[in-house]
Amino acid sequence: MDTQELKKISSQVRRDIVRMVAGASSGHPGGSLGCADFLTLLYFDVLKHSPSNFKMDGKGEDVFYLSNGHISPVWYSVLARSGYFPVSELGTFRKLSTRLQGHPSTDKGIPGVRMASGSLGQGLSCAIGTAATKKLNGDDSIVYTLHGDGELQEGQIWEAALYAAANKVDNLIATIDYNGRQIDGDLDDVLSLGNLSQKWQAFGWEVLEMDGHDFDNMRETLEKAHALVGKGKPIVIIMKTEMGQGVDYMMGTHKWHGNAPNAEQLESALNQLEETLGDY
Repeated sequence: MDTQELKKISSQVRRDIVRMVAGASSGHPGGSLGCADFLTLLYFDVLKHSPSNFKMDGKGEDVFYLSNGHISPVWYSVLARSGYFPVSELGTFRKLSTRLQGHPSTDKGIPGVRMASGSLGQGLSCAIGTAATKKLNGDDSIVYTLHGDGELQEGQIWEAALYAAANKVDNLIATIDYNGRQIDGDLDDVLSLGNLSQKWQAFGWEVLEMDGHDFDNMRETLEKAHALVGKGKPIVIIMKTEMGQGVDYMMGTHKWHGNAPNAEQLESALNQLEETLGDY
């Protein structure tokens, strides 16, 4: 899929995000908007997956885990737009009895979701287990994860990082959404991560960096990551993004991490985002 097609999809995904969150008067638009380009590329151009034949065990296909589950709006949109469930279901986001809970869950069997997430820090451990299982089964597909940068303040992440390197879990590609902001403020003001690249290197990982809003750069970086699979080390990509990307008043601040736009703010956001695939 070429870059222009991907840009059209990500624009529609961003429209879905702000409409879903506004419709529920609840949710996390900031990080969702920031990761729209990456997840669009992943699901429409990178992952080897079967939206119409989803299986929980993920045998023979690539598996993705969303560890920072609060950005569920972007994931639900991409799952629906790539064919996992009807796009119309996005309108049920955070409603009573919906499958589309505020944080992804598995109790109602939503296609594409293999683990409940929202308690930060757990996704990497689950992904390592899946990746190790694939290696034992001779399955050469890849396990991908996405994490928030604030999530790296959780100790479980670093326990998992040590384990993956020590056990040569080299069919795993983890991506960090490095936007520098979290719910309480700027990352450096809450708990600085220091030199993140050097930290992951010290833990024994291959480290790459990319621009999370440049499709060509992301594609090139993921190709480099794929070339490192099977070489003895897990792989992490530090992805620079802007929280609230695409909506001017949500950018440059942490305040839209977990706040929903009102009707007037929604209209402003939609005026900035092109409708390309049709709203749900």
